[in-house]
Amino acid sequence: MGRLPFAVAALCLAAAPGFAQTPKPAARATATATASIINTEGAQIGTATLRQTLHGVLIAVEVSGLPQGEHGFHIHQTGRCDPKDGFKTAGGHYAPRQKRHGLMDPDGPHAGDMPNQLVGAAGTMSVQVLDTAVTLEPGKATLFDDDGSAIVIHSGPDDYVSQPAGNAGDRIACGVIKKS
Repeated sequence: MGRLPFAVAALCLAAAPGFAQTPKPAARATATATASIINTEGAQIGTATLRQTLHGVLIAVEVSGLPQGEHGFHIHQTGRCDPKDGFKTAGGHYAPRQKRHGLMDPDGPHAGDMPNQLVGAAGTMSVQVLDTAVTLEPGKATLFDDDGSAIVIHSGPDDYVSQPAGNAGDRIACGVIKKS
């Protein structure tokens, strides 16, 4: 009888590696980026911090000096923000997979389409958005392609369906996304 508990204990120890959980991979450095957001006069009015996660890019934005109301909020395809031309240098919405515009379009959305953001009476916008369709790492939807990309805030809300950009109005703020 003295040998039975010893034999059971030996069997348990021998089987233990098979029941052990697979260790989680070591945390790896995640890609990060920033953008200095400027208004149509070229003055810096805020910042954006972008961080790669396992599920997309987490975008944290702090901006002031915006008009109260709902605003379209997108990633645009070109990393240029020239206030002299109303930020048209930022190009259209970031759409490397050639989908249609709009979170409500069955053939959409663009990778750069994100939800509208609300600016209160104080004129500030503080938001965190996870864009699951883009990446800061090398790949098909990287924001660091040959001509870069930009964050753009529009004068009005995106209607989530109109082509090609949701009738969100003029571009009132822009920030070139840069590796940090």
